[in-house]
Amino acid sequence: MKVLLVAINAKYIHANLAVYSLKAYADKYLFMDKEIIEIAEYTINQQIDEIMSDIYLRKPDMIALSCYIWNIEAVIELTSELAQILPSVDIWLGGPEVSYDAQKTFVRLDNIGVNTVRGIMLGEGEVIFAELIKKYKENDSSRDECFRNIKGIACREFISEERGLIDMDKLVFPYNDIEKFDNRIIYYESSRGCPFNCSYCLSAIDKSIRFRSEKIVKEELQFFLDKKVKQVKFVDRTFNSNHKHAMEILHFIYKHDNGITNFHFEISAEILTSEEIELLNLFRPGLVQLEIGVQTTNYSTLNKINRVTDFEKMCKTIKKIQAKENIHIHLDLIAGLPEESYEMFICSFNDVYSLRPDQLQLGFLKVLKGAPIREHAIYYNINFQRKAPYEVLFTNQITYEEILKLKSVEKMVEIYYNSSQFKHTLRLLEQSYNSAFQMYKELADYYCDCGYSTAQPSRVKRYEILLAFASEKDKANTENYQEILMQDLYLRENIKNRPYFAKDLTAYKEKIRNFYKNEASTHAIMPHYQEYNAAQISRLTHIEVFGRQGEETYILFDYEYKNSLTGNSLQYTIDL
Repeated sequence: MKVLLVAINAKYIHANLAVYSLKAYADKYLFMDKEIIEIAEYTINQQIDEIMSDIYLRKPDMIALSCYIWNIEAVIELTSELAQILPSVDIWLGGPEVSYDAQKTFVRLDNIGVNTVRGIMLGEGEVIFAELIKKYKENDSSRDECFRNIKGIACREFISEERGLIDMDKLVFPYNDIEKFDNRIIYYESSRGCPFNCSYCLSAIDKSIRFRSEKIVKEELQFFLDKKVKQVKFVDRTFNSNHKHAMEILHFIYKHDNGITNFHFEISAEILTSEEIELLNLFRPGLVQLEIGVQTTNYSTLNKINRVTDFEKMCKTIKKIQAKENIHIHLDLIAGLPEESYEMFICSFNDVYSLRPDQLQLGFLKVLKGAPIREHAIYYNINFQRKAPYEVLFTNQITYEEILKLKSVEKMVEIYYNSSQFKHTLRLLEQSYNSAFQMYKELADYYCDCGYSTAQPSRVKRYEILLAFASEKDKANTENYQEILMQDLYLRENIKNRPYFAKDLTAYKEKIRNFYKNEASTHAIMPHYQEYNAAQISRLTHIEVFGRQGEETYILFDYEYKNSLTGNSLQYTIDL
């Protein structure tokens, strides 16, 4: 017997924790040959016929697919085709996108002639999946009725008894074969559930929080550290919901830091304690990054979504963390929430932008199946897409046209702010505007007017576009923008394809060559290059000339030792 667990991920870099956890649990508790269960991961960017042919050639006897908002349409199309080429192979679905309206999913499948989907696993799937496999191994799967005694199962004719929540310590570590995850993000959970009941979130349904034992968590984190995994992303809904649990893990990470591994946590800033902040302040730059969901600074809207936030307190906490310049801060906003108008959202944007996070994610409300806000969507006149990802279209406070404006701003924020490639230029440009939002909105309009919004300009072209835009707004400062853009450009990368506005360095080549030939001087400036010769150092660095003749400044950018938090090269002012 061969069981195929299928994941269709948003990107290749993402690993699907669910399918690996299901396989690890079944392998351990069924005491069976590990070759019985295979995992097949694909991405939504692959053609369906490519995925379909690969599954067919694997010759599975049973298929289980993991369903989310980002892949459900691909899953439905795939099951329709698999029903034709593998008509005798049972298909099972699981995941949040099918757990909350199983019977409607069956109706949709039946309408397109898919009768090979035997059932749906509801909620947490580890135990359910293991019991399903046991049924198939016992050859007791000919009729749907045989699955009725498995808790947490939905078939066309029935939904079985609800299954209780799993003991977190019974979960099986899924990453022993870590080499499979090279150059991919590792997702890890030390808890399930959330103490809050934000109405847009699925965690609002289950308010219980369960934790994996700290001893087990430490052993598993040590495994990642020993293997020098680049990033471990905790999927805990609110990592710091339990102070003791959070402190144990943070202490362990600090004490066992390998200088390579980065840990990502979603936290609630309002409940972050002074003890936790003091510990975070000790971390090396790049050891940890924190994601904080602000969502909105409009208190009326916060009340409508059952979210308690003291934004003033949150600001103070964030600034305390930022003061040490060692923690990457990622702040989230959600547009389209109840009772928040376009103008109100602009206020939220400017409030959060003023905090200068390392990343600002401008997201849009997803009216998820099972989330409480879906039940209140009519009351708030929240109109959303009929198909996944169920994103807001308009509400009683914000129009579809305004949503489109925010989407254009989101694109500019992603390109120019979140890339961290234009920090100094943006700081100067902001001075010409009443607000940050106004700047990004006008930049988005400029992109549209010039035809860039439907194209994907190259990296150098983006610098040239920003210069043209800034010069149009603040012509008197054009030369300043040129120089600051060059600084931003070379801070990030020793790029060879220079923009059209770059200074011609031909007249300085001889001076630059002589500088590198003087190894005693370069070694004095950069002691970490003591074992490098002139040619090697010149390849790892770049010298740029700033200012006008007679007032020139020479900056050396060092790319071998970048700032681990910002990704910027080191800079030295030198004498040529």
